[in-house]
Formats: sequence, C-alpha cells, structure tokens
Amino acid sequence: MNIHEYQGKAVLRQYGVSVPNGKVAFTVDEAVQAAKELGTPVTVVKAQIHAGGRGKAGGVKVAKGLDDVKKYAEEILGKVLVTHQTGPEGKEVKRLLIEEGCDIKKEYYIGLVVDRGTGRVVLMGSEEGGTEIEEVAAHSPEKIIKEVIDPAVGLTTFQARRLAYAINIPNELVNKAIKFMLSLYAAFVDKDCSIAEINPLVVTGSGDIMALDAKLNFDSNALFRHKDIVELRDLDEEDEKEIQASKYDLSYIALDGNIGCMVNGAGLAMATMDIIKYYGGEPANFLDVGGGATKEKVTEAFKIILSDKNVKGIFVNIFGGIMKCDIIAEGVVAAARELGLDKPLVVRLEGTNVNLGKDILNGSGLNIVAADSMSDGAQKIVSLVQ
Repeated sequence: MNIHEYQGKAVLRQYGVSVPNGKVAFTVDEAVQAAKELGTPVTVVKAQIHAGGRGKAGGVKVAKGLDDVKKYAEEILGKVLVTHQTGPEGKEVKRLLIEEGCDIKKEYYIGLVVDRGTGRVVLMGSEEGGTEIEEVAAHSPEKIIKEVIDPAVGLTTFQARRLAYAINIPNELVNKAIKFMLSLYAAFVDKDCSIAEINPLVVTGSGDIMALDAKLNFDSNALFRHKDIVELRDLDEEDEKEIQASKYDLSYIALDGNIGCMVNGAGLAMATMDIIKYYGGEPANFLDVGGGATKEKVTEAFKIILSDKNVKGIFVNIFGGIMKCDIIAEGVVAAARELGLDKPLVVRLEGTNVNLGKDILNGSGLNIVAADSMSDGAQKIVSLVQ
C-alpha cells in the first residue's frame, strides 16, 4: 500500500525525522490559505500522486508569493501528470502539498528496502540525490552505498556513521545524519514498511538534515495491525479492479495485454504469463485466486477480468492441490452464464477432482475450449485472440 508524500512526512515526523512544514490543499483557495498560514517568502506547490518524477512532469513549482501559489495551484490541480511511473495514461492531481521553501545546500539519497536476496533490510545511500535511484544504479552503481542490517540488532550507530561518511555528509553534520537514519529505520520497522525512500535528503544552509521528499510503501499483509495507516489509503490512486479484488482476497494486478488470466498460486500465475508471452500473446493481468477459493470467489474473479475492456480472451490455468478443480469449474460456468461470456475461453485443469471438473465444463453447454497442458492452453488462447 502506498501513501502520499505529505502523509509519509506526517508519519516520519512522529519518529523525530526532520521534514519541512507543510499543509495539504484540495482546492486553489485552500492552497492560498495554506501558504498564508506558513508565512514563508518562498513556498513550494507540489502535486500529490502515487508516482515519482512529478517535478519533471511539471508537478512541482516554486512560488515567491501568494499570486504564484494561486497560479500554480490552478495549473496543477486537475492536471493529468504523466511520469515514468504512471504510464502513458498518467494520473489526475486531486490534492496538493503546500510547503515552506528550503535553502538547499546539497542533496543526497537515503532509502530503506527489504532485500529479498538476503532476507534483510538494507540501508542505501548516495550523494547523487535528486536523481532517480534507478538512473544512479544504471550509470554509477559504485555511488550507491549499502549497509545490510542484522534484524536481531537493528541499524547500529556505527553503520549509520559509516554510510554518512561514505556519501560525504559534512563532518559537522554526521551526528545529525546518524540520528536521521536511526529515526527513519525505527519508522520503517514499527510501521511494517516495504520501502522508505528519502530523495532528496538535503543539507540546508542553516546546517540541518531534512527529508525534502518522502516515499513510504507498506506491507499489505501487515496492515491489520496499523489502522492508522489504512486510514491514509487513497482509493482514487488505485486501479478499480485491484480495489474490487482486494475485497474478495484475490491477488490481482492489471497489465497492458489482452489475455485475461485466472490461476491458483503465484508461481503458476507467473509461469502462465511467461508462456503466453512465449507464444506471442500479451497477458492482461496477474490473478491468483489462492488455494481456498469458493465458487463465489471464482465468479468475482471472472467479473474483474472481464471489467478490463482490453481483454479479448481468458485462459484459466488451475493445478488442483488444496484448490479442487470442480470448484473452479463451477465458478467458471456460473460466471460465464451470469455475464453472458462472448469471448474465447480456454481452460486447463489438473489435479484434485480434475475429471469431475472437466465433466462440469463439458456438460455446461458453453463454448469452452479444453486444454491438455499449460503449453497447449497458452497456444490455443493466443491463437483464438489473434
């Protein structure tokens, strides 16, 4: 789960992380009023969407008076920002962060992420702040310094100090940088974050260490113990189909293709998408119905797939272990009848109650194409869609 920059800064402020003063605004009038209340000679007007690259897309403006604030708020609110993270469709700006200006002396990058390779949290830093970390990794990987954190000990002072020196934080500010990193780590662990990214971390003219931007992502599996974070969820920033899927405990991610996929198990779902690509097709989604799906759950999964206007055909690929093939078949038939399915449908069933499942499909009277294997099913759906 993602949250907005202003929300992330509010969370970090609770842990003693230094951030600029700012206020959220949903209208032009609110933006002007927020700037009045801040009372600083320079104010920054920042679009709030769940995507990076806002500055390059015209979503961040520096205002030197209330007239500028009004002008920029009118320009940005309602604008569709297209960045490298939004895709070509972009995202509409519905809220702004009005923030006090900052005397920036030097920019750095600090981030915390869960490294799946080591199974540990990694603290990363770079003196190439203000640039997408992906660009730094591609062109100057030696400028990204990493500290792997022992979960039993946590981030230690000496690790934070070593990183501060490695990215050339001024000597007189190293202790402030250490405090900043330790506070950021505390927030990361306490709130079950998957990413905490500060880009840029800045050294100010007055000698402060401050988070000028903040990106926090949270582990959705841990949200049950963070009701305060759940309340920050902005459904306008999420795909409607993914929101609907979450209500039924379905793992769904929309993609750009035209072949809808319904699979049980994340590994099999990934393999299914790969084999569709291998035979020249394009998957429209990742959808894992899980091991304990009901007929109703499968029916809902079908509805979500078909709500994507790009879908031209569906491939159901089920290996029945905990999940029984007859349950899947009942759900497929129920959904096809309820929705009046008029698109090609290929079904491959294997495993528990497979014969019973095939009997249900064959006796349905529906135009369902049976597949003998995953490869056979992928070839058939790609052929039918093309």
